[in-house]
Amino acid sequence: MVKTPLIKRRNAKNIILCLICGLALLHGTVSGGNSTAGKKERSCRTLRTMARIYMAYGDYAKAQPLAEQALTFARTKNVSDAELCSCLIDLAYLYKEQGRFEEAEKMCKQGLKLLEKVYYEEHPYVAQTLRILSDIYQGQGKYRQAKPVLDSAMAIMLKSHLPDDRALAGFHVDTAKLLAAQGYLAEAESCYHQALTLINNSYGPNHLYTAGVLGGIARLYTLQGRYLQAKDLINRTLVAQEKVYGPKHHLLAPTWLTQAKICQAEKNYPKAEMLLEKTLTAVEKNHGAEHPLTGRILSSLAEVYIVDGKYTEAEALCRRAVKVLESSLGTDNDCTAIALNNLARLYIHKGKYSDARTLCRSALNTLENIFDQNHLTVADVLETMAQSHNKAGNTAAAAKLQQRAERIRASKQVARGSIAKGPLTQKITLLAEQN
Repeated sequence: MVKTPLIKRRNAKNIILCLICGLALLHGTVSGGNSTAGKKERSCRTLRTMARIYMAYGDYAKAQPLAEQALTFARTKNVSDAELCSCLIDLAYLYKEQGRFEEAEKMCKQGLKLLEKVYYEEHPYVAQTLRILSDIYQGQGKYRQAKPVLDSAMAIMLKSHLPDDRALAGFHVDTAKLLAAQGYLAEAESCYHQALTLINNSYGPNHLYTAGVLGGIARLYTLQGRYLQAKDLINRTLVAQEKVYGPKHHLLAPTWLTQAKICQAEKNYPKAEMLLEKTLTAVEKNHGAEHPLTGRILSSLAEVYIVDGKYTEAEALCRRAVKVLESSLGTDNDCTAIALNNLARLYIHKGKYSDARTLCRSALNTLENIFDQNHLTVADVLETMAQSHNKAGNTAAAAKLQQRAERIRASKQVARGSIAKGPLTQKITLLAEQN
């Protein structure tokens, strides 16, 4: 009987798991011998290794008990501080992926403090842990806290690595993502340019990691209105990811979300809805109905339903999105503000103009605290508020708000159409042609 690709992937996963666990046991034998201390280290490391394999495939529910057992073992069996560090940091990463940001932050800070004791304050391991802490902050919408942490991580790496070292690629990528989230699109593109040079030299254009970075650039292009260029990149990302994970894996969610945003811009609402519904099913199955990513997808799907005129379906999704995001992230984050803006847009269609403006004001207060007054999402909310005033007959107030929104878009060089190719696009095209 011929094996299907799915069976092949499962078998490959099991083989990799067995091999790495075997290597962990071998490493423990070599480093620790048959001593009691060596056996303890080996047992703890094996649990961590198994957890890491599951995390690599996004199986966080299976990874969690193993990572937690490893930490408990490390704390009760008096293993080395270096092993305890690894347990804390692994669990911080796991909790981050599960959307348990407060627990992730606590674990990460404990691991960071111990790491500085085991090595030294400017060790590259410290820099890598600061990257995780920055990502935790970004997941919570704490962008102003995330940026200095990531800057510190990069500064540490530059003290022990040359600027063109491949080890710096991930730091450039993380910086680009953070800048894009904060609305600094030109600066984000520059960071992606630096990262792409290092990544292609080290991994090549067809590597899974390279594909993930191209997906990040595609998301940046959607923010800039460069949909044709984004479409080409995100399709390349999808092909590479499907080869590894298959066509239905939840780790493809960011790629599907970008594709849906492009389809929405093209007014292909049926395909956008199909992609978002597929994403919601995959993410809910793996992460659960209360995960922050679930809330974001609900909000995006509600937005498409609104522009497609499906107001009844949109209202249920809007309310559910707000509830999930407020419970998982709180009220002071950009994801909740975006969901409130979608609900405000729905209220306008129902003639609830005053209620819509109340929601817009709440969203604006949040966004202007998180970002600055010239963020693109601020422009989105201003346009919603302008629409509510216009529908209520207050055309002067509407015009003033609309003008402010247009000034913001102009300052970011983002129009409704596409933007001409820049150096990064030309570099990506050249690399694709060479390979």
